[in-house]
Amino acid sequence: MANASWDVVIIGAGVSGIAAASELRKSGLSVLILEARDHVGGRAWTRHEPDLSAPIELGAEFIHGRVPETFELLREVGKAALDTSGAHWRLRDGKLVQNTEDLFGSIQVALERSNVLKQPDISFDTWLSRSGEYGLSPEAAAMARAFVEGFDAADPARVSAHFIAKEWGSGGMLDSPQFRPLGGYSSVLAALAGALDRENIRLQLQTVVREVRWRRGSVEIDAAFLDQPFSVQATCAIVTLPLGVLQAPDGASGTVRFVPALDTKREALQQLVFGPVLKLSLRFRTAFWEKLDGGRYEDAAFFHSAATAFPTFWTALPLRAPLLTAWIAGPKAARLSMYEMPEIVRQALDSLSTVFGGRPPSEFELEAAYLHNWQTDPFSRGAYSYIAVGGGDARRTLAEPLEGTLFFAGEATDTEGEAATVTGALQSGARAAREVAERLTRD
Repeated sequence: MANASWDVVIIGAGVSGIAAASELRKSGLSVLILEARDHVGGRAWTRHEPDLSAPIELGAEFIHGRVPETFELLREVGKAALDTSGAHWRLRDGKLVQNTEDLFGSIQVALERSNVLKQPDISFDTWLSRSGEYGLSPEAAAMARAFVEGFDAADPARVSAHFIAKEWGSGGMLDSPQFRPLGGYSSVLAALAGALDRENIRLQLQTVVREVRWRRGSVEIDAAFLDQPFSVQATCAIVTLPLGVLQAPDGASGTVRFVPALDTKREALQQLVFGPVLKLSLRFRTAFWEKLDGGRYEDAAFFHSAATAFPTFWTALPLRAPLLTAWIAGPKAARLSMYEMPEIVRQALDSLSTVFGGRPPSEFELEAAYLHNWQTDPFSRGAYSYIAVGGGDARRTLAEPLEGTLFFAGEATDTEGEAATVTGALQSGARAAREVAERLTRD
């Protein structure tokens, strides 16, 4: 290759990697981005079908709150953020009822009443076992358990109660409106990638990094580009590998070997968990639910059913499309992800049948199903991160640079309260880029 030595190599062209490159374009440094997949975006992966009004998001989909960084990127490409508010319907005693109870508000009150943040950290499961003392009803406690699995992709027995209390607290992420990028997250990626300075920044896809040898002021990377040996040198590297890849055992598919090993990160990697998710987009001949029961579900945004294999479905609202997304996360998703796609689809349709009063799945007229199993993908090994008991400093530790040479980004390293989201990935990439620019321009 013409330039085998670079100022910065970015490992991974997910949101954080592209955000880091975008930030570095201001510095004039030479940057090489290496990505194992054949597309940018990582766990933000949009599929567009020409006859569907809504995009199919195989990964990230929602914007949690009015996020300035994301909204500005959308404006740059002439796209809007769509408010996803709409009716939530819950299956109760075999019937769909509109969800109007503020059970989540009662959970917030119980968390505050328990002063959980002023006590030694415990698992959320342990906190739930005591929640009756703080006035939480059994129904609200069941919802809290389902929500920590479904929203945080977490195992209640492992996740930190401190982490949940901060995330769920009043004024936090969950008290904010939820949006979708018009056109999907590919619109955000188009703004980021489209602004890269190709004079100084090179993007190379289908490049699987195998080994990173590093010492202060020097990085050597061995990789395979289209299955052919490839190596490169740089002054420093930004590592944006997903948490699941950093945690993978030596020799596992997709693993990157660091020499010397990342010993100072070991404890942080043990205190963070990469939650599993299965997200299945189901395309039907028509939006059949809009016509059922006299059209009462026409403005439905979500359907919830705690007892079915897939407990959550959502529509493309405010867009109108014959598309339902089936969602399951946490330990149950880990088990279901071991099945092949036909069985996963069957369980989703059976769940949908239960939601809609036992109607046979054949009545729904399924046309297609879309799924990417992030758990079995060797370049992700999960969906997004959460903090285990006692891991309050783990994200900060994982984010700390090593010897002014290895820098770290990705949603799991975000310390500004947006971890596990695209916003967290954006913020962490920009932060790592600023650290690199300060280090290299200072020298």
